[in-house]
Amino acid sequence: MPPAIPVATYRLQLTADFGFDKATAVVPYLKALGITHLYASPVMKARKGSTHGYDTVDHSQLSPELGGEAGFARLSEALVKHDLGLIIDFVPNHVGVHFADNPWWLDVLEWGQASPHAVAFDIDWDLLPHRARGGVLLPILGSSYGEALERGEIELRYDVDEGSFSAWYFEHRLPIAPERYGEILRVIVKEADTAETEAGRRLLALAARYMGLRRPNRKEAPAFKTELKEIAGAADIISRGLAAYRAARDRHAQTLALHHLLERQNYKLGHWRLASSDINYRRFFDVNGLAGLRVEDPGTFAATHRLVKQLVADGRLQGIRLDHIDGLRDPAQYCQRLRRLVRDAQGKTKPFYTVIEKILCEHERLPHFAGVQGTTGYEWMNVITQVLVEPKGLEALDETWRQISNRPPRLAPYVKEAKRRVLETLLTSEFTVLTRLLARIANGHYSTRDFSADSLRQALELYVLHFPVYRTYLTTAGATAHDRKLIEDTIARARAEWFAADEGIFDFLRDALTMDLLKPGRPPHSTPRVRRFALKVQQFTGPMMAKSLEDTAFYQFHRLLALNEVGGDPASTGLTVSAFHEAMRARAREWPQGMTATATHDTKRGEDARARIAALSEIPGEWTSAVSRWKVLNAPHLALHGHLRAPSATFEYMLYQTLLGAWPLQGSLDANFVERIQAYALKAAREGKEETSWLNPHEAYESGVRSFIGKILDPALSGEFLEALQSLARRLALLGALNSLSQLTLKATLPGVPDFYQGTEFWDLSLVDPDNRRPVDFAARDTALTLLKTPDWTALTRAWPDGRLKLAWTRQLLRRRNELADVFAQGDYQKLEVRGTHAEHVIAFARRRGRTAAIVIVGRQFAPFTQAGRQWPAIEGFDATVDITGYAAAGLAGKALPIAQAFHDLPAAVIAARAASPIRPALQRARA
Repeated sequence: MPPAIPVATYRLQLTADFGFDKATAVVPYLKALGITHLYASPVMKARKGSTHGYDTVDHSQLSPELGGEAGFARLSEALVKHDLGLIIDFVPNHVGVHFADNPWWLDVLEWGQASPHAVAFDIDWDLLPHRARGGVLLPILGSSYGEALERGEIELRYDVDEGSFSAWYFEHRLPIAPERYGEILRVIVKEADTAETEAGRRLLALAARYMGLRRPNRKEAPAFKTELKEIAGAADIISRGLAAYRAARDRHAQTLALHHLLERQNYKLGHWRLASSDINYRRFFDVNGLAGLRVEDPGTFAATHRLVKQLVADGRLQGIRLDHIDGLRDPAQYCQRLRRLVRDAQGKTKPFYTVIEKILCEHERLPHFAGVQGTTGYEWMNVITQVLVEPKGLEALDETWRQISNRPPRLAPYVKEAKRRVLETLLTSEFTVLTRLLARIANGHYSTRDFSADSLRQALELYVLHFPVYRTYLTTAGATAHDRKLIEDTIARARAEWFAADEGIFDFLRDALTMDLLKPGRPPHSTPRVRRFALKVQQFTGPMMAKSLEDTAFYQFHRLLALNEVGGDPASTGLTVSAFHEAMRARAREWPQGMTATATHDTKRGEDARARIAALSEIPGEWTSAVSRWKVLNAPHLALHGHLRAPSATFEYMLYQTLLGAWPLQGSLDANFVERIQAYALKAAREGKEETSWLNPHEAYESGVRSFIGKILDPALSGEFLEALQSLARRLALLGALNSLSQLTLKATLPGVPDFYQGTEFWDLSLVDPDNRRPVDFAARDTALTLLKTPDWTALTRAWPDGRLKLAWTRQLLRRRNELADVFAQGDYQKLEVRGTHAEHVIAFARRRGRTAAIVIVGRQFAPFTQAGRQWPAIEGFDATVDITGYAAAGLAGKALPIAQAFHDLPAAVIAARAASPIRPALQRARA
C-alpha cells in the first residue's frame, strides 16, 4: 500500500502515442528509481489528437485515445502490483468546445438557455449586439463571416441517424435549433418539388404539427427527430432539398436563406479575431476552444466529478492535482466540496493527497483551502534558483541589460505595459463584460448614477494595471482582512494616476470590489450584480496577470533567463542563505506536504538548462565580453530592412542565453537542434508581442529571425562564432551540472514532496512546450539504472556529460528519502552553521524527527573551485566546516564536519544521523 502522502512523484505526459499501456510498462522502472506515486497528465476524454489532455470534452469517461477503461485497468493493476499510488491532473475550470465532440456544448448550441447544460457554462447571453435574441459568439471562422458564407464553407447537413440538422464549418458542428426544423422542411420539400409525393406530404404534415413559438420544444424534439428519420424516402428528399441552403457567390437567394437561418440560432458565427473584443463566454485565458465551467453550480460539480469519485471509491486514485484553481469563481467552496466528495468515497481514515496549480507572486502567501496539502511547487523551484545564483553577478548583469535594452533593469514597467497591451487586444471582451456590469451597478441608485460608463472603465483599467498578484479570494460572505488591504492598496495606486475629477468614483469601485456596497445602511444596490461583479473580477485578474507576466513580460525582459520562470521574479536580486533557511522553516511549519518541482510541462525551459544559465551570474564579465564579440561576428547575418532589425538587440541577447542553456553535451550540432531553436524563437517572439505576435504576425521579422539562427548555427558561415560559443558552452555546462546536482539534492530533501518531470533523471536541456513534451527514451534510462546498482562515483563524475551521474544521484537521494520517510515528511528543518572562508558557498541543514535525522550539505556558486568551469571542482579547495553539534553519524567525529569530507563523492551530501536528544515535532495543521 503506497503512503497516503507521497515520498516522491513522477509526472508522465500521456498522449495517443504514450497511453495507459506504455505508462504501465514504465511502472517497474519508477519503482526501482524510488518513486511512490505516478502523477499523470489528464486522463479524462479530451479532444482527439490532444497532446496535453487539458481540452477535456467529457469528464464522465476515461480517454479512449489513451486506452479507455481497459487500458486504465491494466495500469491500475501494475500500480497495485508495484505498490505505487496514482495522482491525476484534473481540469475543473474548463472544457474543450467547438468541433463536434463535447455533448454539453453541442446541446447548449442547439437549445440555448433552455439546455440543462447552459448553467454549466459562464455565458453572458444578452451581450451580442444588434441581435434580437440572446446567443453565444462562436469565433471559429478563418475569414469574415460574409466571405465564409459566400465561399460555401458553411454547409447545412442532415444526420440520417439522428434525424437532426446541423450547420458545419469544416470540422465544427453547429446544431440547428429544432424550432427551425419545420421551416427547413417546408423549404426543402419546395426545393425538391416533392409536395405531392407520399414522403413529401408526411414531411409537411410533421412540420405542420409543431407550429407555434419554440416548437418542437425540448420535450417534443426527440419524438420529432425519431419520426423524421423513420419517414421512408425522407433522406433522399432532404439531400436534394438542401440545395436551397447551398450558399455561393453566384447563389444569392440560397446564401440569404442560409444566412437568415443561422441568424435565428442560439449562436452567432464570427471571425476568430472577434474573440478579443466580442466573445461572451468565459475562456481559459484567451483560448477560444476552452470554455470556462461553472463548477460552483452543484449539478455541474457533481456531473464533472462523478468519475473521480468512482475512482477514489474503487481505490484506484490516491491523489489529485487541480489545474488552474484561480479560474474558479470560489476556490474555497470548490475545495470544500471536493473534500466532502472524497470522504464520501473513501471515508475519513486517511488523507487524500491534493495539490493545486497556484502561481504565487514574490512574497505572496498561499491561502489555506480545505483538504489541500499545498501547491505544485513553482514557488519552491524559484526559491532554489534564487539561492544558487550569484547576487553580485546579478548586479553586473543589470548593467549589461541596461546597455542592451536602453531601459532600467526593473520588471514593473514591462508588466504594466504588457497588461495594457493585453487589455487592448487579447482580453478586451472579458474586460468589457466587467465594465458593463459595473456601469449597471452604478446606474442602479441615484447616488452613483452620474459615474459615466467611460469613467468607470478607465478607473477599473487603472485598478487592473496596478493589481500586483493573480487574484483575491472573496466569497459571497465578503472580503478577508488580507484581501481588503490588497484591494485598498491597489485602489490607492490607481487613484494616484487618475487625473480627472475623482468625485468618489474610486470609493465606489473599492466598495464594489469588496462588496461593501451591500452592507446594511448603505444605498441599496443589486445584490446579485455586486456579487457577480466582485467574483468575476477575481476570475479576470488571474488570466490578466498570466498573459501579461508569464506570456509577455517574461519574453521581453531577458536580463538572466534562469529567473524568467513561472511564479518567479526576473528582476530578483537573489536569495541569501539565511533568507533561504527562513523560507524553509516557514514551509516546514505551514506547507510541509506540498510539491517541490524543478521542471513541469509548463516551465519555460528544462531544469538543467535553467541551472546552466543561472551560472552566467558567476562569470558576468566574461559573459558580457563574449556577447559583445558575438554581436560583431554575427552582425552580417542580421536581417536589415529600413528600420527593421531581425532579431532585435534584446532578442539576440536572449538567443545567446538560450543557445548556451540548450547546447548539446555530446555529439555534433545537427539539423534537429537548429529547428528546435528556430521553433522556440518563433514562439518567444510572438509571445513577447514586440516586433510580432500571434494576433498579428510580422512575416519579414519572423523570417529574419529564422534566417539569422540558421546562419549563425551553420559552421560554413559562422565557424569562429560557433567555436567561441562551444568553448563557453562546455564550461557553462559543467557549472550548470554542478548547479543541477545541488538543485536536485535540495528538491529531494527540503520540506515538501519532490516531483520529477518525465525524463529529467538524465540532463534536461529542453525548451518551452512543445519542446519539453518530446518522447522520452525510458528503455535507455531503465538499462542505465540497472547497471548502476553500486555506483562508482569517481567514474560517473569523469563521464558526467552522459547523464548517468544525475540518474544515479536521483536514485541515491530517493533511496535515502524512502529510508527516512518520516524525517523528510514530518521532520523539523534546522539550519546548520557553516564556518570558514567559503562558508557562503555552502548550504547546510538538518531534517529531524525525534532522534532520527538527516544532514544535508550542498555547494553553490562553483566557479572559483572549477577554474570557471574548466575542471571538476577540487574538493580540497573548499575551506569550510559545518557545525553538527548534537548529531552523530557513522564515519563522523567531533562537532565540525569539514566540507572536503562531506563532498568526498560529490559536491552534495545527505547523511543519515542520530540526534543527541529528541525534540517535539513542529505542530502541523491537519489538512486531511
